[in-house]
Parts: sequence; C-alpha cells; structure tokens
Amino acid sequence: MTKHNQSGAVNGVVVSLILSVLLLIGALAFGGWAFNSRQDYKNNVDSKINVAVTAAQQKQTQADQAKFNEEAKQPLKTYTGPAQYGSVVLNYPKTWSAYIDDTDTNSQALVDGYFAPNIVPSIGNPNSAFALRLQVLPQSYSQVLQQLNSSQRSGTVVMSAYALPKVPNSVGVKAVGQVTNSTATVTMVIIPIRSNTLEVWTPGNTYLSDFNNNILPNLSFSP
Repeated sequence: MTKHNQSGAVNGVVVSLILSVLLLIGALAFGGWAFNSRQDYKNNVDSKINVAVTAAQQKQTQADQAKFNEEAKQPLKTYTGPAQYGSVVLNYPKTWSAYIDDTDTNSQALVDGYFAPNIVPSIGNPNSAFALRLQVLPQSYSQVLQQLNSSQRSGTVVMSAYALPKVPNSVGVKAVGQVTNSTATVTMVIIPIRSNTLEVWTPGNTYLSDFNNNILPNLSFSP
C-alpha cells in the first residue's frame, strides 16, 4: 500500500499562505504609499493653483485700479494765464487741485502755480510735496539758462533741446537733475516766452507719467 507524505503537503500550504499574506501586506503598503503620494501631490498642486489664482487676481485688480485712476483724470481741467504774460494754457488732471498766484503780488514770479492730487498742501512749507509746479519768471531765457550752466558742467543737471508740441517754434530745454534748490531729481522744461521765461516741472518719478502724457502735450502759450 502506498503511503502519502501529508507533512510535505501541509508545509506547502503554509508556505503558500505566508507568501499570499506577504504579497497582501506588500500590496496594501504600496497602495497606502501611492494614495499618500497622490494626496500630497494633489494638495501641493491645489496650493500652487491657489497661489497662482490669487496672484492673477491681485494683478488684475491692480490693473483695473490703474485704469480707473487714469480714466478718473479725464477730462482735464484748464488754467489760462493773463494775456500780458503770454496767455499760458495748462491742462491738468481732473483729480488734481491747483493754487495759482498770477496777481502781480509775487515779486519772484509773474505766474506761480502749485498742483497736487486732491488738496494742495501748504505752499509755505518747504517739505510740502507737489505733483507739478508752473512759473512765468520776469527774467529773460538767457539769464535763467545761465544759472543752470554751472550745474550742467558739474554733471548734476542734464539738458537737451526741447519744444512744446503745441508751440514747436519756441525752442527751449528740458533739464533733468538737481535743477531747483532741492537736492531731489527734478524734470523741468524751460521755454522763452516773450521777454520772460516759462518753467514747468515735476519732482521725482511719481508724477512723471502725467508730466509727459498730460501736461507737456497740452501746454501752450502765445509767443
């Protein structure tokens, strides 16, 4: 009679069971790792998307605000100076205010204008900041220019020929640098106006765009 090896069969079953358990554990571990990795990736992607969306929204908000600010400046306000001083016509943003003395009471300037957004600060305070200044001086153009020659030679002021778009035949200069008594950088246009001199300037870069895009293209006078 043939005798079967039952011990070998049992051992084979045990080995198979152990292998199955190990495979199951491995599969569960891999599945857990894969799930955690996917969740981590998903969370990071969501975070990056949220950051990108927030940045885009902020950029759009800033662009919309800048566009609104520019549109709010229109239509431009207009100042027209006395005829005896060349009938200077200056257009400036609607959102600005102005204080202009053209009453012959100022011994230093025939026309003396101060411009700033909303409210003009004290003109007597040396620390007051203005967006724009305008003056018609009683000195001749050559006298005014002579005062800047030393600054140009020292390199603190750079000058180039300039004419207003609306008065192209009256050629003056554009000066950039320490043009006034202040050490701050100023962009100024100096133009002969009859026997007097027209000066218009803005400090720094804050209102330089307005100066170049709104003020100078619309500034005119009667030569």
